[in-house]
Amino acid sequence: MAEHKRLMSIGKMSEWRTPKAIFDALGLAFDLDPCSPLDGPCFVPARHRYTIHVDGLRQPWHGLVWLNPPFGGRRSQVPWLTKFFRHGNGIALCNALTSADWFHAVVVPNAQVLCFPNGKTKFIRPDGSIGKEPGNGIVLLGAGDVANDALRRSGLGVCMIIDGVVADQQRIIRNLTRELRGA
Repeated sequence: MAEHKRLMSIGKMSEWRTPKAIFDALGLAFDLDPCSPLDGPCFVPARHRYTIHVDGLRQPWHGLVWLNPPFGGRRSQVPWLTKFFRHGNGIALCNALTSADWFHAVVVPNAQVLCFPNGKTKFIRPDGSIGKEPGNGIVLLGAGDVANDALRRSGLGVCMIIDGVVADQQRIIRNLTRELRGA
């Protein structure tokens, strides 16, 4: 079991910091980090931060957002990603669990750009040391022109532009299916 999952499963740690190299490659200053760590290193270049004490999920979001949500439970990222896509301006980091139902229900119909970084990202522990290689990779999700442009020019990995027409068709089919099941 990867260090990240093992530590979370025994309740030791769920705060992993995004490496500075990602922000260097993006070259952006963010207006908000709604999931900022309580203490220790934080490399997110954000003007405003919400920590667990103020619950960033319940606070208003503004401007260009950087989102590295809690990875705790099986679907712990879903409410954060839902709010992120409703906000529609920023970059979110999430597990690249491309076969998960939530990935197809939340990410695919809403992301404008998907950036899969080369290799597995080694996150930073609260003490500043570099964690071991995680069990799976991540994907950076773009919403809005500034974020999408930064992802495409970052050189972090392969970027894919999501075909909005296909995503809209998938959303319509999903909504019709729900309506028919309820009828």
